[in-house]
Amino acid sequence: MAGPDTSAGRPRGIVLPIKLPHHPVVLEEQKRRADDIQLRIADWITGFAGSMNFVYLHILLFAAWMLFIERSPWPTLTLIVSLEAIFLSTFVMIGQNRQAEFQLKTNTELTREIHKLTTELHRRLIDKP
Repeated sequence: MAGPDTSAGRPRGIVLPIKLPHHPVVLEEQKRRADDIQLRIADWITGFAGSMNFVYLHILLFAAWMLFIERSPWPTLTLIVSLEAIFLSTFVMIGQNRQAEFQLKTNTELTREIHKLTTELHRRLIDKP
């Protein structure tokens, strides 16, 4: 039996990244988030603010502002950047709170399932006459 062709340094026939199915809890959370307009907006803002497009846009906007709109020391630009930082940090905290809530829910469910399994194993192995 011949092994996989690795002429390109990786086995052929394997497509990366491999898509794995999501856990039902993850799918439920995604549906809940998609149904709430506020969460969709917050997710979009957080996703965009965490992207390189956000960085490139700001480089262009700040350079244009400093070259064509306002002269040094850029008091209005400083105010705008400070306000933006306040709002972006709020969106980061919103995301962290939602993630913590999701993890707590998932951990609670896992703990309950482990307890059920442990109880069943105990019943089968120890309590069995």
